[in-house]
Amino acid sequence: MSRGFTLLIVIGMLVGLGAGAWLHEALPDPAAAKDAAGYFSLVTDVFLRLIKMIIAPLVFTTLVSGIAHMGDASTVGRVGLKTVAWFLVASITSLLLGMGMVTLLHPGTDLHETLGAAAGAAKTTIQTSLSLKDFLQHVFPASIVDAMAKNEILQIVVFSIFTGIAVGALGERAAGLLRLIEEGAQVMLRVTNYVMRFAPLAVLAAIAATVTTEGLGILVTYAKFVGGFYLSLGILWVLLMTAGALVVGRRAFGLFRAIRQPALLAFSTASSEAAYPRTLEELEAFGVSKRVASFVLPLGYSFNLDGSMIYCTFATLFIAQAYGIELSWGQKAAMLGILMVTSKGIAGVPRASLVVIAATLSTFHLPEAGLTLILAVDHFLDMGRSATNVIGNSVAAAAVARFEGELGPGVEDAG
Repeated sequence: MSRGFTLLIVIGMLVGLGAGAWLHEALPDPAAAKDAAGYFSLVTDVFLRLIKMIIAPLVFTTLVSGIAHMGDASTVGRVGLKTVAWFLVASITSLLLGMGMVTLLHPGTDLHETLGAAAGAAKTTIQTSLSLKDFLQHVFPASIVDAMAKNEILQIVVFSIFTGIAVGALGERAAGLLRLIEEGAQVMLRVTNYVMRFAPLAVLAAIAATVTTEGLGILVTYAKFVGGFYLSLGILWVLLMTAGALVVGRRAFGLFRAIRQPALLAFSTASSEAAYPRTLEELEAFGVSKRVASFVLPLGYSFNLDGSMIYCTFATLFIAQAYGIELSWGQKAAMLGILMVTSKGIAGVPRASLVVIAATLSTFHLPEAGLTLILAVDHFLDMGRSATNVIGNSVAAAAVARFEGELGPGVEDAG
């Protein structure tokens, strides 16, 4: 997304705040305020429906395409195994950190008090949702058509994994099918881009609806949510830098200097993809061999989005807290398993985290309207997680190069 899009998001937020504050004062009767907010909610409801519309085909086409291109184990080889192992550790760390921080900080608790009766009703209806046993029974689809019709994301993922492995194993015999799936993925990416163009209007409506009924005091809760998430990102950065220092030694400081500009570019544009060319250049200049950098970095952009993964657990549990919903450890473990896979199925998609969170809410029968609670500030959180994605992938490339003995002296060291 361009910087002009960022400006539209800001304008939408300001207009939504102004309209909501004015209506909150002009309509002191709670019933009248709620009725006015309902008209704004129509816009956000349409936006949420559009997001749900693209989930099934988007996950299927992108995940099948990504897995098929990885090939079999012999093709991936030694470098691939080391890369995937690093990605898995980083993914688990990111997901667990997000879950731990949101549990510790409880940013959604204050919002639960303002949601009132709606939150209480949600709590009573979701208290017994998906246990670990139910999750295991729910994994495998009886019909992929039924799974797609009901947006059963986990069943779609399972079918996509089997399909992707089969297409990759067949090689040239399935080349035509793979091209068709890739073209379908490109179509769905374009549709997703179209849908996300409505985000500024949805932001305006979401903020206006919330402020109309709750007043400007609700901003304190948003500040706690945003602050808590950036604190979590800060901790993740420290962990990534520490891991890099343990693997590449003192040269880690040079690595962080090298990727400073790509990370800043990703932050300012809220797009880690925009920083990809510069990141690749800086890694090669740092000393990572072209073979390793060209393999690890593209794979990382599909399977190692640390910033996006920490956000998925943080935001999903924030929504659960806002509605007063307590999830068991079994449910949280199931959620980690789902997010581990789905966060890798639609990487590179504009606002991919929103799609993943929407799918997770649906899977656990959490209120899908909770997505509007984070929609207003999602773009500004996307800036931080995009920069984190660049840092995580850069550390991964340097680490794999070090393991393979393909980390050279670099341009500065050679000079």
